[in-house]
Amino acid sequence: MSTAAEHRHARVDVAAEFGEMYPSAAAIGKLVAEALGERLTELVYLRGSYLNGCAFCIDMHTRSALRAGQSERKLFLAAAWREARDHFTEAEQAALELTDEVTRLGEHGVSDEVYGRAAAHFPPRELAALITGIALIAFFNRIAVSTHKRPPVRG
Repeated sequence: MSTAAEHRHARVDVAAEFGEMYPSAAAIGKLVAEALGERLTELVYLRGSYLNGCAFCIDMHTRSALRAGQSERKLFLAAAWREARDHFTEAEQAALELTDEVTRLGEHGVSDEVYGRAAAHFPPRELAALITGIALIAFFNRIAVSTHKRPPVRG
């Protein structure tokens, strides 16, 4: 018999219990990457994951970004991108700034200034994909963080 403490700390395995939703979410992710390119998509996913404290997603998207050809330096600096602006293009900065505001969505929403900077760099379809990608990584981060999903330990 399990104790109350053991039961309290057990977390659901979303993939096992509700995994049929993953193909739909993955299809959305594929559309986002097709619209924005893999490097920018992974950079946005990484930044959102840093903001949400999702170790599983940070691990996964760092590795995916490297496979997509993103520079290690950009990945190292994504956590503090504002202090390292010179390492990011203006479009990347606009995408990261939008990621910050959408991820930390407060009662005032996304400022006109941040939205305008993003809109200046991304045509409407790409801007829509960017907003969708930011929302998608927040979705995955919330699943992983709330269920205590951890990155696999590797040698």
